[in-house]
Amino acid sequence: MMITEHREAAEEQSHPGGETKRAQVPTREELEMIRDAVLLPVLLTMIEKNGKEITLSTNPLRKLYVAVTLALMNRVHSELAAVNRELRNRKIKVFKDDREDTDLHFRYICRGYEDKFSIMRDVARASISTKIGKHIQNISAELNKKV
Repeated sequence: MMITEHREAAEEQSHPGGETKRAQVPTREELEMIRDAVLLPVLLTMIEKNGKEITLSTNPLRKLYVAVTLALMNRVHSELAAVNRELRNRKIKVFKDDREDTDLHFRYICRGYEDKFSIMRDVARASISTKIGKHIQNISAELNKKV
């Protein structure tokens, strides 16, 4: 067991230049990645559910809708994989809190810094709607280039 002064001295010796190791607060970009890491799986679930409904429909354009749905799922899945890879590289972990209310609750650890956050369901829906709109716009632009 060490007294406070001894612990501080040992920490200073272990970090050259007298710098003590401190937890790093996430940047704005990292907070956006954390948000994406929790919202993109919800978006994937929504797309998958709608894709199943489309598959069961009798709409004559069903095959087109299914193809676009799969393209959309692939894009979102790739985005999620990139976000998760970048979070791992930056030593950031995100965990879901299982509280029972209308909001989505999470906590994260960012290089030693820990915090909690909540996303209201309406805000989550708006963010998801914006994300899906951007992906659809990109798919549409690529289709227009090919025509």
